[in-house]
Amino acid sequence: MKLWLNGNLVSDDQARIRVDDRGFLLGDGVFETIAVRDFQPLRLDRHLARLAQGLRVCGITPAFSRDDLEAALRRTAGENAIEHGTLRLTVSRGPAPRGLHPPATSSPSVLITAFAQSLAPPKPVRAVIAASTRRNEYSPLSRIKSLNYLEGILALMEAGQRGAEEALLLNTAGFLAEASAANLFCVIDGITVTPPIEDGALPGVMRAAVIEAIGAVEQSITPDQLESASEVFLTNSGGVRPVVAIDGRQIGAARPGPVLNSLGGLILGREKI
Repeated sequence: MKLWLNGNLVSDDQARIRVDDRGFLLGDGVFETIAVRDFQPLRLDRHLARLAQGLRVCGITPAFSRDDLEAALRRTAGENAIEHGTLRLTVSRGPAPRGLHPPATSSPSVLITAFAQSLAPPKPVRAVIAASTRRNEYSPLSRIKSLNYLEGILALMEAGQRGAEEALLLNTAGFLAEASAANLFCVIDGITVTPPIEDGALPGVMRAAVIEAIGAVEQSITPDQLESASEVFLTNSGGVRPVVAIDGRQIGAARPGPVLNSLGGLILGREKI
């Protein structure tokens, strides 16, 4: 596999990140995961805009221009012959002396990796509502793709221990926020709803596409409301997955419902469905 690292395309066995890189030591950075369909990266404008916002929140000065990053993403996909798959763009603050306080000047590390994947039908998942951790809707990190994903990891570990494949996270007020690494949508009384950003939902790129395509409504969702949901599904840049059970209770007919089935065009990069 070819990687794009700090301006150079190298093989994976040649790639080197310094041991004092703050991304490795402290999770000090942001990333984007970008779907590739028919050799084309999808929704690049939105991904690069969100990356820029995350860098502003972190106070990291971009090492490359937006146009340079777009060219690098397309080149990495092409060099690896990715017909369908994903690109991951990672930016850390870079190497620095020991300690939490960021250096006055930094040299960010920028890495692009590519992964080929088949376009398989979405796999249904069973979920639990995590009890081990909650989403902090007041934190600025809830609105960016930070390198620190320990909350999601802990929630996913709990799900596995409870016999499920996915975890839903509550926020500090007890409203649903999102899944371990995906946005949450529910069909309740015929209306498709999703938690608002103010409740701790990450401003997902696929989330925005779904809202625009089907007119989904942003509103707070309580765990009790899931009992009347006819469909629950999760979205991220990789696609859409149906949730067929939550805490052991079946959702709808325990299979992909009509709203999810209508979203096939979005998975392929067609914004109008």
